[in-house]
Amino acid sequence: MRVISTLGAFLSAMAVTGAASAADPSVNGTILLGQVAPFSGPSVKLAEEYNLGARTYFQALNERGGVNGLRVELRTRDDRYDPAETARQAKALIEQDGVFALFGTVGTGTTLAAVPVATAAGVPLFAPSTGAEALRTPLNRQVFHVRAGYGAEADYIAEQLSTSSLRNVAVLHQSDAFGKAALEAVTHALTQRGLKTVALAAIERDATDVSEIGKKLAAGHPQAVILAASYTSSAAVIKTMKKQGFAGQFVATSYAGSKALADELGGEGSGVWISEVVPFPWGEGSALQREYGQALQRAGVPSRSFESMEGYLAAKVFTEGLRRAGREPTRARLIAALESIQGWDAGGVRISYSPTDHGGSHRVEMTMIGPGGKFVH
Repeated sequence: MRVISTLGAFLSAMAVTGAASAADPSVNGTILLGQVAPFSGPSVKLAEEYNLGARTYFQALNERGGVNGLRVELRTRDDRYDPAETARQAKALIEQDGVFALFGTVGTGTTLAAVPVATAAGVPLFAPSTGAEALRTPLNRQVFHVRAGYGAEADYIAEQLSTSSLRNVAVLHQSDAFGKAALEAVTHALTQRGLKTVALAAIERDATDVSEIGKKLAAGHPQAVILAASYTSSAAVIKTMKKQGFAGQFVATSYAGSKALADELGGEGSGVWISEVVPFPWGEGSALQREYGQALQRAGVPSRSFESMEGYLAAKVFTEGLRRAGREPTRARLIAALESIQGWDAGGVRISYSPTDHGGSHRVEMTMIGPGGKFVH
C-alpha cells in the first residue's frame, strides 16, 4: 500500500537521526513501559481490554521473579483517541516518567502521532494496536509490530468472501487515518480476488446517525458489507441496515474490537463475521490459549476477549526480547535482541523480526458472533 508515503519516509529518517538522542533511563530492577491509549471516551473498551491482557501477563511474570531478575511495570496515560494528546502524553511518559519503551498505543492516527516523539528520543515503540502500512513501510527501526497488517487482514477477508461466493461487496470506512489505510487495503484485496465494490460510504468516528449511510451502502445491492469503522459506528450501521431490510453478510475488521462490537449489537449480532489477528481466546488447542486462560483465571479476571489476548501476546513477545537483551538492557540492546527473534513460537503464534522487517506476525483468521453474543470459531 502507499498510504501516507511521505510521512512514512519522514518517520524512517527520524528513526535514523534520533535513535541516539536520549540517554537510557536507569533500570534499578524495574523496566518501566508507557502506554498511551484512549482510557476514556468511546474507544475505552479497546484500551482497557488490551491493557488488561498485558498487565495480566506482566503480573504473572513478576510473580515468577521477572525476566533476568527485572520486574516489568506498565504505566498508562489517557489520550482520549486524540492524536495531539497522544503526542503530548507520549512525550510526558518519556521525559517525566522516564519509560524504557512505549507499548500498546491504540489506533492509527494516534500511533502516527506517537512515532515521531518516540523516534526523536530514541525510544522503542512496541506492539501498537493498528495494522496501518504507513507504520511498517518504510521500516522504522524503533517500531515493532505483533499483529498482522491491514493488508493481510483484507486479503483474508477477500478470500473468505470469494470462497463463499459473495462477489458484490459494499465497504464502509472511517473518515480518518485508519479508514484511509483500511480502505486502500480492502480495495486492493477485493480487486486481486476479482470481487466487485458496488458501494462505498465514509463515516465519522463513532457516528450513530447512519440511516442515509445504510441506504447508500444498500443501493449497490451488495451480498456483503465490509465494516472498517469503530464498534459504535459498525453496530449502528448493522442495526440500521437490518431494519431497512438488508439480509446480506456483515464483515467487521479486528479494529472494531470483537467484544465491544458484540456488546454493542446485543441480540442483533448473530451471524456477523469478524477478522481476527490473535488466537481464539476461549480455545484450548494451543499452549498460548491455555496459558492465557489460566493466567486470567489466577488473576481473577472473569471474561476473555480478543483485545486482552492481543495485549497478553504483545507482553509475552516483548518479554522474550527483554530476555535476549540480557541482565543490563539498553534500548539499543533491546532493539537488537528483538531483531534476533526469527520464527519464535509464542505458543501457537510464530513471531519473526529482522533488521529489515519488524512485522511480527501475519496471522489472520475469522470468527463469528453467535447466539447470545458468544463467539463461534
